[in-house]
Amino acid sequence: MEKQNRSGTAGKVIRCKAAVCRNPGEPLVIEEIMVDPPKAWEIRIKILCTSLCHSDVTFWKISIGPFALFPRIFGHEAVGVVESVGEHVEEFQEGDMVVPVFRPNCRECRDCKSQKGNGCSIFGDKLVAEMPRDGTSRFKGMNGETLHHFLSVSSFSEYTVVDVVHVVKISSEFPAEKACLLSCGVSSGIGAAWKVADIEEGSTVAIFGLGAVGLAVAEGARLRGASKIIGVDLNQEKFEIGKKFGVSEFINPATCGEKKVSEVIKEITDGGVDYSFECIGLASLMEEAFNSSRANWGKTVILGVEMHNTPLAINTYFLLRGRTVTGCFFGGLKAKSDIPILAQKYLHKEINLDGFITHEVNFQDINKAFDLLLEGKSLRCIIWMD
Repeated sequence: MEKQNRSGTAGKVIRCKAAVCRNPGEPLVIEEIMVDPPKAWEIRIKILCTSLCHSDVTFWKISIGPFALFPRIFGHEAVGVVESVGEHVEEFQEGDMVVPVFRPNCRECRDCKSQKGNGCSIFGDKLVAEMPRDGTSRFKGMNGETLHHFLSVSSFSEYTVVDVVHVVKISSEFPAEKACLLSCGVSSGIGAAWKVADIEEGSTVAIFGLGAVGLAVAEGARLRGASKIIGVDLNQEKFEIGKKFGVSEFINPATCGEKKVSEVIKEITDGGVDYSFECIGLASLMEEAFNSSRANWGKTVILGVEMHNTPLAINTYFLLRGRTVTGCFFGGLKAKSDIPILAQKYLHKEINLDGFITHEVNFQDINKAFDLLLEGKSLRCIIWMD
């Protein structure tokens, strides 16, 4: 039996506004589009608010290769309310407040059942352009053209369709703009500190790149009781911001003179940090983060997606002595079980989410969010749909 839909839109195409990117690097255009109803194991979500992540900007700039798909609807950090559900959907119902996530969590496959990582062997092998089960789009322009999805979310639209493996239910009492932050960047940083590095009390930490993800790593390290949290960034203003998240010392590479950042870090930590995090996406910085870690047990966690596909060069002798390097996607978190835990910790006033929101704009001004991020003025800009 089809589930009742109070708004009367279930099973019907919805016409709404979306911010469409037609060509790489060009400003988004607010257009009227058509959003198909959800198919089996899918839900259609009315987006309440969304935010802009660096990954959106990275893919927005790509002009060649398999990831250069246009016209496209970007956005993958968001929160919304379920408008209708497709067949076989039991986990969600109309009216539920939900957070969509780019990292799938089916909870049935070997990877999802394992505690060793957060991959999904059924849906997580590649970044699909459209819906994960049938490879088709749920978006069309008013002239009938196909509009491509992004990271299985596409939240720069008043309505979007998302597979159930990419959605987490959250309490309706949770502030929408804070829930939005748990969708990607902040969760990735805190998860990297807690689940991937598993920082213990008294540890020393270095963080390369104090954007939202790097500051979330700092927040996670602070909550674990790290004794020294060193932030590395070219933007001097990030130190004052970083203090709110536990950054105790700041290094600006431009002021280090002849010394490498790793040398400075070794000097102030008596041989290197216990944990080092690269949150930008440059192989040269990944190597420097590795060199900043302590010789016998230092652990380096890579969160940044390498911008130029440059391989990472590491002296294997250092690996033999005991250092390790590991990568992580979405902070090693399993969305459906771990995001509710982060939400509870915020409600108990344990996690600082408020400090990540630096700007808010309405949907019509979405391009201003891009400007603020590109100018280095914004951590997270909340984009309100209504």
